[in-house]
Amino acid sequence: MLKAYLLPFCLLSYCSFFSAEVSANSNVWLLIDTKARKIEVKKGGQTLETLNSIAIGRGGAGFKSHRGDNITPHGDYRIGWIGEKSSFRRFFGLTYPSIDDAEKALGQGIINHATYDRIVAAHMNNQIPPQNTPLGGQIGIHGLGRADERIHKSFDWTHGCIALTNVQIDHLSQLVDTGTVVKIK
Repeated sequence: MLKAYLLPFCLLSYCSFFSAEVSANSNVWLLIDTKARKIEVKKGGQTLETLNSIAIGRGGAGFKSHRGDNITPHGDYRIGWIGEKSSFRRFFGLTYPSIDDAEKALGQGIINHATYDRIVAAHMNNQIPPQNTPLGGQIGIHGLGRADERIHKSFDWTHGCIALTNVQIDHLSQLVDTGTVVKIK
């Protein structure tokens, strides 16, 4: 059953719950290297393709401590939903915050036990974690939409997401699906 706190977000983002069963590309996963500014499409330990010149959050990458910090979070996630009608062309929503994010935030007093419990319960039930916590939400991989590709190539500009060109996001959409593992380092 869809929790009331997720309903407004889901209606806006066209999200759907992900299942433990991944698409036909179940062995495909993504390694996002925020320092090298690239995404490696991997199958097992083998790199199948590399998408270069990605942009990340204006605040860099690391531990995301609060909504609006413009940090791209490091961690292990899955693609939880796909927004085909995004203003950024396509949006692959990640299962951020993870249980690890929640544990760190709880330990630092950023979130309370009730919020921690909601995040953990969502992950344990293969649902999208709450997107409205103090840690923020709606972190994903997206295209440019109508944004200027020259700006994209010049500096990091997102609010914490990973951005690709429209051509790259269209290509990536043929390789991934909900449930695909995404590791951000």
